[in-house]
Amino acid sequence: MRIVLILVIAIHGIIHLFGFLKAFGLSDFSGISRPISKPFGLLWLSVFLLLAFTAILLSKQSSYWRIVGISGVIVSQILVTIYWSDAKFGTLLNIIILVSILLAYSTFRFQSTVRAETIGVFMNSRSSGKKILTSPMISNLPPIVQKWLNYTNVIGKEMVHHVYLEQDLQMLMRPGQKEWSKAKAKQYFTVEPPAFIWSVDLKMNPWLKVVGRDKFENGQGEMTIKMLSFLSMARVKDNVNVNQATLQRYLAETVWFPSAVLSPYIKWKPINDTTAEATMSYNGTQGSGEFHFDKTGYFKKFVAMRYKEANDTIPKEWTVTAIKTEERSGIKIPVELQADWKLADSTWTWLKLKISNIEYNPKATPMTDNEKKTTPSPI
Repeated sequence: MRIVLILVIAIHGIIHLFGFLKAFGLSDFSGISRPISKPFGLLWLSVFLLLAFTAILLSKQSSYWRIVGISGVIVSQILVTIYWSDAKFGTLLNIIILVSILLAYSTFRFQSTVRAETIGVFMNSRSSGKKILTSPMISNLPPIVQKWLNYTNVIGKEMVHHVYLEQDLQMLMRPGQKEWSKAKAKQYFTVEPPAFIWSVDLKMNPWLKVVGRDKFENGQGEMTIKMLSFLSMARVKDNVNVNQATLQRYLAETVWFPSAVLSPYIKWKPINDTTAEATMSYNGTQGSGEFHFDKTGYFKKFVAMRYKEANDTIPKEWTVTAIKTEERSGIKIPVELQADWKLADSTWTWLKLKISNIEYNPKATPMTDNEKKTTPSPI
């Protein structure tokens, strides 16, 4: 999409260059029948320069292309209006460029909001320093949970207080959907207090992009989904069902940073030799789920009765199953998982997830370190 837009901007700029050449008698541009004075010829040249610079900045993915581009569109449309009978087709190109700029700005604003929220979460978090997890510290946990923590190799390592990870996703937005939609997501966790920010960039098709942000903070859950980064499709907050569901999600995702299960907000109860129930309570919100392992402590799945929608009256069975486990930064974690909802007459596998990158206890807020290296995608 960016390449197509660059070509549109470049072609539009070249057309304006011919207007300049005609004004100074350097070319007999038949596209405009009216004579062009030299002062107006300089305006035509200025649009060419602005659009050429816009195309260059866009090719380099610089965020400044929006500012330069909108300046070029404004001057271009003034000239199009003056020479309307000959140049009215330029309005269509200006609309295409302007809409692209607005979409890019909406994406920038959305990402800026997520960035500010993430920095806020990290600033509010607390770290106990480089505290090492030892075997006596887990002695009160159910035996199978102790086996799991030993299996993951977290014993003897620094306890995790911050996490940054990146995910490659495949999603089905509704039961019965045939084609999987691909997405990329970034997620940031803190352990004390328990919180996360998750942002996703989902391409429904080559022309339609959906962005979303889930948040768990202060025991409250919040979800935002936007089409093309600015058309709000859903926003849910201040809802007890969402609060509990988001807390249960946090609980399930501690499998990526296992030392977090020693949190004082999590209480454990053994169910059998390979299953234990964890109940998490924080700031007035409570939720639970069952962790299932094999006899060696290998994590198999997390099962919870969880609200699927904000207005549901009855929770549904939600299962997160480990497909593949690998060692990352010396810790064995599930790097491929799938999530299922048990519906009335079927099981709906709606998410397949792969961890592409994970960082434990980064020295600085990952958003400030990693996001500043790239500029937001224009489309």
